[in-house]
Amino acid sequence: MLLAIDSGNTNVVFGVFEGDRFVKAFRCANDPKRTADEYIVWLKELMALNDLDIDAVTGTIIGSVVPETGFNLISLCRRYFPGDPLVIGEPGVQLGNEALIERPEQVGADRLINAFEANRTYGGPLIVIDFGTATTFDVVDADGNYCGGAIAPGIKLSLEALYMASAKLPMVEIAAPPTYIGKETRTAMQSGIFWGYVCMIEGMVERLRGEFGAPMKVIATGGLSELFAEKTAVIERTDRALTLRGLAEIYKRNAKI
Repeated sequence: MLLAIDSGNTNVVFGVFEGDRFVKAFRCANDPKRTADEYIVWLKELMALNDLDIDAVTGTIIGSVVPETGFNLISLCRRYFPGDPLVIGEPGVQLGNEALIERPEQVGADRLINAFEANRTYGGPLIVIDFGTATTFDVVDADGNYCGGAIAPGIKLSLEALYMASAKLPMVEIAAPPTYIGKETRTAMQSGIFWGYVCMIEGMVERLRGEFGAPMKVIATGGLSELFAEKTAVIERTDRALTLRGLAEIYKRNAKI
């Protein structure tokens, strides 16, 4: 079995693969203080609850955008699993695409992985929208290369900032209210947050397509991708396992080098 680890700003997601088959994903809050020993106790128990044998893991791969967490995840893999993990961004690890931007070293591993896997699965050119801590729009050309994009605050981050910075506004759930015009504070906030994000998504897609100068598919991933895909036609497909599948495919390709 392969253990693919996606370490984002908010969560760490562990994906289990048997050959090409995605089996299960487990997630926990990303805490840089969590040690390798703490990870293995948590992961072993969850895998056992799902009838998965942790001793059957024969390879590991890590994509991390949080360096402090990345160190402990590498320690986890080296201490408890066979061999060294494959780490996205390390010399010699080949992704099969390029970052065609001014500062390639600044691109998060998750954005390169998503560009690679979205092109492999759906074919470029395309736009990948990732609903995470930040909402990112990644532009991918017909060869699967990462061509740049846009970064906006994630919807949860925006909602929390609105709540923290105001004296009288409550914390509300992220949901699509039935009307655009809120008749009281809660629905007015939901309208501004939810439908405001829908407008941003539609506007950004239109502008990115216009600047790129060619038709582009739009694929969404991340925890809230399905919620927004239900309310806007610009999102053609949702794929919550996109990053994990990309990690698994990159591992397989590098194992053959």
